[in-house]
Amino acid sequence: MPSREIFWNIDYGYVLYFLLIPLAAIFAYAVYKRYRLWRLGKPDNRLSNLKQSLRSFVVTGIVDGLIHRRFFREPYPGLMHFLIFWGAVVFLLAATTDFFTHYIIRVEMEGRPYLGLAVTVDSLGIVALIGVGIAAFRRYIQRPSRLDNTPDKAIALSLIFVVVLTGFIVEGLRIAALDPSWKGWEPGGWVFAQAFGGLSLGTILDLHKAMWWFHVALSLGAMVYVALTFSPLAHIVVDPFNALFRSMRPKGALVPINLETAESLGVGKINDFTWKQLFDLDACTRCGRCQDACPAHATGKPLSPKKVIQDLKRHWLELGPGLLAQKAAATDSGNTGNPGNPGDAQPSMIGDVILEEEIWDCTTCRACQEACPVFIEHVDKIIDMRRDLVLMKTKMPDTAQRALRSLMTRGDPWPGTLYLREDWAKGLNVKKLSEGGTVDMLYWVGCTGALADVNLPVTASLARMLTMAGVNFGILGAEETCCGDPARRMGHELQFQEQALRNIETFNRYNMKKIITHCPHCYNTLAHEYSQFGGNFEVIHYTELISRLIAEGKLKLSRFEPRTITYQDPCYLGRYNDVYQAPRTILRALPDAKFVEMKRHGRRSFCCGAGGGRLWMEETIGQKINEHRLEAALEAKADVIAVTCPYCLQMFTEAIERKKVKESLQALDIIQLVEQAISKDES
Repeated sequence: MPSREIFWNIDYGYVLYFLLIPLAAIFAYAVYKRYRLWRLGKPDNRLSNLKQSLRSFVVTGIVDGLIHRRFFREPYPGLMHFLIFWGAVVFLLAATTDFFTHYIIRVEMEGRPYLGLAVTVDSLGIVALIGVGIAAFRRYIQRPSRLDNTPDKAIALSLIFVVVLTGFIVEGLRIAALDPSWKGWEPGGWVFAQAFGGLSLGTILDLHKAMWWFHVALSLGAMVYVALTFSPLAHIVVDPFNALFRSMRPKGALVPINLETAESLGVGKINDFTWKQLFDLDACTRCGRCQDACPAHATGKPLSPKKVIQDLKRHWLELGPGLLAQKAAATDSGNTGNPGNPGDAQPSMIGDVILEEEIWDCTTCRACQEACPVFIEHVDKIIDMRRDLVLMKTKMPDTAQRALRSLMTRGDPWPGTLYLREDWAKGLNVKKLSEGGTVDMLYWVGCTGALADVNLPVTASLARMLTMAGVNFGILGAEETCCGDPARRMGHELQFQEQALRNIETFNRYNMKKIITHCPHCYNTLAHEYSQFGGNFEVIHYTELISRLIAEGKLKLSRFEPRTITYQDPCYLGRYNDVYQAPRTILRALPDAKFVEMKRHGRRSFCCGAGGGRLWMEETIGQKINEHRLEAALEAKADVIAVTCPYCLQMFTEAIERKKVKESLQALDIIQLVEQAISKDES
């Protein structure tokens, strides 16, 4: 009967289980030490909605953990990690199964169940070795720039390889000694058994015993090494918890500052971060996916999301012991507040560790977080550091300062504009809420749609299409003021909250509960951030409404000049709010138009460079982000780059002018294309 005797040829093998007791103690001690460092951060209740967190964790565990969805967005490294992961998981499950069947339920596994387990474990062990080989080839032969080949990475790969390999050698020696009829069901061990076939039985038994203990010592030693050094392999333990504790806020909502109770406005030193933000630093596996996705890094700017996380981690671990000592001293004296930095000689987090240029380079496009397989929250950390620069140190780029000053004094971030809020609506007979009457929804125009020259025709076009489709809408006109997104993303939380409260009061005064927006930044702010201050509204982006109106036949697209069109996914519409299909549905409905995708699109789309307040800041380092993205549209051989965001239209119009490609490529909003496709009789 096919089976395997537990601890065959091993005297006192059960000692292994007793060794697990000190191992567990070492592990607990290591976690406790790390826990103290995590708790240097400020409180952050990440399980306030436990039911939602657990449900999300289960789904994430299946989709992103077991199936590796996020990893497989890059097939080659995704396959590598998948092979190593499942090889390690099955090895661990096999050892656990041995223990339970032998000591707990006392039913020996034999016959077909044993053969099934044997071939599965061996096959996946081979798969794990292949995965390690792929990883070594990628890391040390291909050497992509995003990977840092530090010694701890080499140690991690070597430990996995040697532990699995010695396991096969032990199995091979057992097969060589027993020569069972079912040896083909253990392919990994069978291969090694061939090498030992010429040895005497006594020699094989002695080698088996020695190699078994070596394999056990190596495995336990590897666990001790991981626990005490918190090596890269520690992510096996940390990352599932990072997924459990990840934010349950809407993706586009930043954490508000309680301006009445906050001890500091923003994050200026490492222990101003929350405990979860510090926990993030340990979760990072240094895979570099965030760096590859970052538009700032791709265009030669100092910012690398991976580098920011790793620099913060090094700073945290360097200051940690001193901060813990200060915290203990403060506790002894009855002062339980967070300690400051341990001394003036220590480097400043902002300026020495993280450059101000890095903080301001971020477009908040969220591509880093979309790419990260372990749910690290890069954007919140960068915005928190901006808040410290702006609110505590009054330091910001001059162009950002001018935009914020304009927002404070005029209610918009466009200093010097010659337009008024209602100029775009002249001759359109658009209802204003201040003039009375009832409307079904408010058309929130937004600052850029109302005041930026290139966007005025787009705003008017949308109003005409809504009117044509019979939508009963109105505008605020002169009563409209900035939604506050530029202020919040630039770090001026105080100004954002003032704008939010003012607008919420206006919406409530007119009893407006349904709002249509053109700008994705306004859409995200009104839909997800105003609720933090009591403003709960139904917000819809115009592409969702227009797509529905076309499907219902209320807008009939009957003519269109044959052109090749590509589409730019706005970051705040796509990655932040998962609106991908509505714009594409509209474009595919255009008669005679050919729709093509750029190389990076959908969730992997590349930012235009305007988000995070960057629309109002100069790019002085590296290639301009909008020009870099424009190259993708040119590669797609498109005649038109269609947009659904006023920021994108502004950026691509400027890039097309600078690149001098106006003859071959045009930037237009989708609503302009819809209007072009409406027959003259219909319009």
